[in-house]
Amino acid sequence: MTLRFRLPRRGLLLLCAAVVAAFSTFIFTRRNEPTSPAAPPPSTPKQPGPTPTTLGWNAHIALVSGDGVDGLRDGPATQARWSDPWGIAIDARGVTYVADAGANNRIRRIAADGTVSPLAGGREGFADGIGTAAAFDAPSGLALDTAGNLYVADTGNHAIRKITPQGAVTTLAGTGTAGWRDGPAVQAQFDAPIGVAVDDAGMVYVADTYNDRIRVIGLDGVVSTLAGGDAPGYGDGVGTQASFDTPCALAIDKAGTLWIADTGNGAIRRIARDGKVDTFARATMLGDKVLLRRPLSLALTHDGYLYVGDMAHGVVLQFAPDARPALLTGASGDGDRFVRPAGLALDAAGALHLSDAASHRLHEIRPLVAALAAQPPAPVGPAPDAPAPDTGGRWPVRPQNVRHEIVGTVGEARGAYHGDALDHLHDGLDIHNNVGAAVLAIADARIEDPLPAWGLGELREGISLDVLSYIHMRVGRNARDEPLDPARFQLLRDETGALERVRVRRGTRIKAGDVLGTTNAMAHVHLTWGNWGHTRNALALGFKDFADHVPPHIDGVQIEDADGKALAQKRRGRLVVPRDARGVAIVVEAWDQVDGNEARRRLGLYSLGYQILDKDGRPAPGYEQPRTTLVFDRIPADSAATKVAYAAKSGITVYGSSATRFRYVVTNRVRDGGFASGSWRTDELPAGDYIVRILASDHAGNTATKNRDVPVALMDPADIAPPKPERKNPRTRKSSR
Repeated sequence: MTLRFRLPRRGLLLLCAAVVAAFSTFIFTRRNEPTSPAAPPPSTPKQPGPTPTTLGWNAHIALVSGDGVDGLRDGPATQARWSDPWGIAIDARGVTYVADAGANNRIRRIAADGTVSPLAGGREGFADGIGTAAAFDAPSGLALDTAGNLYVADTGNHAIRKITPQGAVTTLAGTGTAGWRDGPAVQAQFDAPIGVAVDDAGMVYVADTYNDRIRVIGLDGVVSTLAGGDAPGYGDGVGTQASFDTPCALAIDKAGTLWIADTGNGAIRRIARDGKVDTFARATMLGDKVLLRRPLSLALTHDGYLYVGDMAHGVVLQFAPDARPALLTGASGDGDRFVRPAGLALDAAGALHLSDAASHRLHEIRPLVAALAAQPPAPVGPAPDAPAPDTGGRWPVRPQNVRHEIVGTVGEARGAYHGDALDHLHDGLDIHNNVGAAVLAIADARIEDPLPAWGLGELREGISLDVLSYIHMRVGRNARDEPLDPARFQLLRDETGALERVRVRRGTRIKAGDVLGTTNAMAHVHLTWGNWGHTRNALALGFKDFADHVPPHIDGVQIEDADGKALAQKRRGRLVVPRDARGVAIVVEAWDQVDGNEARRRLGLYSLGYQILDKDGRPAPGYEQPRTTLVFDRIPADSAATKVAYAAKSGITVYGSSATRFRYVVTNRVRDGGFASGSWRTDELPAGDYIVRILASDHAGNTATKNRDVPVALMDPADIAPPKPERKNPRTRKSSR
């Protein structure tokens, strides 16, 4: 019997090829087969690569979650609430992770369908465990590795935590105590780290914020210092020869270069694979403004473009790989100004996601297209009607439950030492306090800003505690610059012993009544409520024993032409106003007082406006409702609003001057955080006799009733007789002899 084996054609070819290869140096290749296994078949279309990034693209801000109110609420993203949303990370499935610090102390997750739910944590503490059994303390930066593990810079616990995809929380490195120590992860120490990043190999990098160092956790669990010295500073170099100042965020690119938001230095720094540190950008100018001042968050595109969230201006900047800058958000003014852009992340589609920590909101930034341009702008910033902090009526000076003298109110014109009497609008409440006397917290607070103290030794030295700021003080020390509470207020000195700065860590707890420092030579405490650009009137906080029963005083009303010259011509006792005039302004000189203040103390008003009445006191057509144009409820971030609210010869030239005048331009608008110039459109009314009535109120609701009405005669130009020439006194005529 004969056995026959039939090989498939491909098997026969492979057998022949093997035989040929064994006996010759020729290589057999089937006709029409690809010569390289990596090349796709001719019928397979080439897959498009990622879209190249454009510098300076037109951005549209959309709201993802948060209503601008501090709180905790899960569920649909549009209904969720956040406390201090900081770090943000997005995985390949489109799931967003957010480190929500503040009062929440948890890591939260936004599913692809927009549902917000807890991932881990839920109480302030330091504990490993599954899901809500774990505890965090002011969690900040987040980073994902290729396996889906989430790394958390647990700032208040001075540790780096790891969360598996199953929700198991462990401590990767850190003892829970502030310090600086390299070595095995269980022994290593950090000082309130805020930023974290991880590379494709699994190496974890840490912005060890208050040690001013960049650290790395190796695959073997050993912590080492990658760069930075033993004190805050600024200098490039290799490894520990370089220096940083309060670094807060990290990002790593495909080449292995580590990017650092060097927050205290206002710089973007880089660490190459060889350990060399250089500066990519610092004090970046756009036009005549320095926009890179306090970089807080970073995100890198696939092709090397860098996005930076800067908290000094509340904007997002973009940098090309060659360091050319562009302003991505914030170009339109206060309307798209973030407060604390703490986290940035790019999703798979290239959209930029941002967490505005102090506004309790999450946003998405996409290119503006025609369909989006017609939509109303998304709300940005904290809710204007967010609940006030619980102050219990306390004053920021001793005794806290007794009335003190108010020496300045919100919205007053303030000058500068260079001589401009209308330099800026006063954004807080000034409360008298003796030089060297204690300044006290009026509410419980948690430090959320990584750099909450500023202006060491300057008159405007102060500290920000959540939404309240205390200014004109020696932060954390007495009049002799001795420390008051070294555990919370670190006094850093140079090699000569001279005080260089006061440092307060993010996450530090402050209780109502705690001493924050002592009053400096300004002899008062300047108390503000709200962050810059979203400042609210601090009188609304309520203070024990404070009372105001004194109505505002109106000293005079002028109607001025476009050149600022007061109209003076009268007819039948009425001020003549041309109907065809353009740029007519109504200027009111007025001031206020409160109960218990010295008689000489003049304060600014809360609201002003005007109404046009007919000669019998009835509202003129179009003026059925008074036009309340100046309301100092929120102070615009742009100091140009000062010269919109006030006319020339207002304000004070420098602090401490006794001459104070308030000349309000009530035909302009400054209110609700915005401002705009305006005028009285005299041509809207027919010729005739009218009354210009001024509305002037203080914060307590008292209104001025004296000197508020100005009788006017609106006249057509042809009916206005030219003013008679001024007659000269013959006795003053010079002799011709």
